[in-house]
Amino acid sequence: MSAKSLLQRLSEHRTVGAVPPQEIAWVAEHGVLRHFDSGSVLTSKDAQVEGLHIVLTGHLTIHVDGGTGRRKVMEWHGGDVTGLMPYSRLVAPPGNVIAEEPTEVVTVYRKDMPEMIRQCQQLTAILVHVMVDRARHFTSSYLHDEKLVSLGKLAAGLAHELNNPASAIVRSAGAISSSVTKADTASRALGSLGLTEECIAAVEKVRATCRTGVAPVLSPLEQQDREDAVCRWLGKHGLDLKTAEALAETNVTFEMMEQLAASMDREAFNASLRWIAADSVIHRLTSEIQEAASRISHLVAAIKGFTEMDRSSFPEPVDIRQGLANTLTVLRAKAKGKSVGMSIDAEEALPAVNGFGGELNQVWANLIDNALDAVQAGGRIELKANHERDVVVVRVIDNGPGIPAEIRDRIFDPFFTTKPVGEGTGLGLDIVRRLLQRHNAQIELDSIPGRTEFRVILPIAEAR
Repeated sequence: MSAKSLLQRLSEHRTVGAVPPQEIAWVAEHGVLRHFDSGSVLTSKDAQVEGLHIVLTGHLTIHVDGGTGRRKVMEWHGGDVTGLMPYSRLVAPPGNVIAEEPTEVVTVYRKDMPEMIRQCQQLTAILVHVMVDRARHFTSSYLHDEKLVSLGKLAAGLAHELNNPASAIVRSAGAISSSVTKADTASRALGSLGLTEECIAAVEKVRATCRTGVAPVLSPLEQQDREDAVCRWLGKHGLDLKTAEALAETNVTFEMMEQLAASMDREAFNASLRWIAADSVIHRLTSEIQEAASRISHLVAAIKGFTEMDRSSFPEPVDIRQGLANTLTVLRAKAKGKSVGMSIDAEEALPAVNGFGGELNQVWANLIDNALDAVQAGGRIELKANHERDVVVVRVIDNGPGIPAEIRDRIFDPFFTTKPVGEGTGLGLDIVRRLLQRHNAQIELDSIPGRTEFRVILPIAEAR
């Protein structure tokens, strides 16, 4: 194709055709017309972007797997431009740029871009606007992906956390029915013996101790040893061995049982122990249900606090201490899965900051989640928050391998990630940076092997 016909096609191009003729002529002289068959790769995600691509005909797309499945995030047709834009720091695209049909592009190669910026000022201005629009589109698309990934992690963690107390409720509620029947039978048997007031008072004293006392927390082996000891004591006194398990889970002592045995005959004592054991089981099961229900309520409150779903859309005072606690609750399941210890040390009278609680909780979630990915099994993560002059400083510290010096300047760049394909969008820290800018806050990083600290500095409400 002659230079004149290429010049004519560029003059009719929707994006670049409006610039002065001399600038179009410069592009026609320095650009290279290229043809791509359907399925061909214009730019690989593992290769450097060659330069500015002016699409004359055809259809180009870019697909990315950001953790929610492969999907198209952008496309270009005849009349569009793509590739490297003036002043852009783009090195490689986040996914392969593929021709969906036979496509023609004019490429101004990277080495000629500085000259194009000098010679083609109006074209450069147009391309800068295109670059801004493209960045906004990519950011919006990836923010959506990042929110879906975060929602998936939140749902998985919440399901895991809710499963244990919910299972405990089902298990304990199922056991109560038979326990109530046993208690009723034991109560009738005890009542038929016509015990004296003194004996009834002695039985009630032991029962009250089993109900209100705090039983020691024993290991499974220690608990089995205690049950064996109770069983031996019951056998020695010719009593019902079926009560051993229930009595072993209370804080009743052998001295207390000896005193009770001395106040009545064997039949009455046996009936008393059956009633005390049955009552203790019911009390334990109802306590387990209450504790599990309380745990579920606490989790729901933490999720509600984490998302700040009932808060205003306007900036308001935010309790950083509570937000950190809610975030830890949300991510506790993942920490347990890796046997990672997490602790929080927040100043008691921590001043509030002005902002959006849900967004700041997303910051803490991203930083803690990254730390969980970085540390090895058995590692440790520390959260610290304190007041320094007119700011609140939040530190997220882990004892992972650290961030190599050569990539520290890039970790906040959009799409940069060290995780395998499909396991991260590369926007987690970019979102952190953007959300903190919205709060007039700063983030700093210190990292050496064995200690990485992200430091978030937020102005307190009064200072703002």
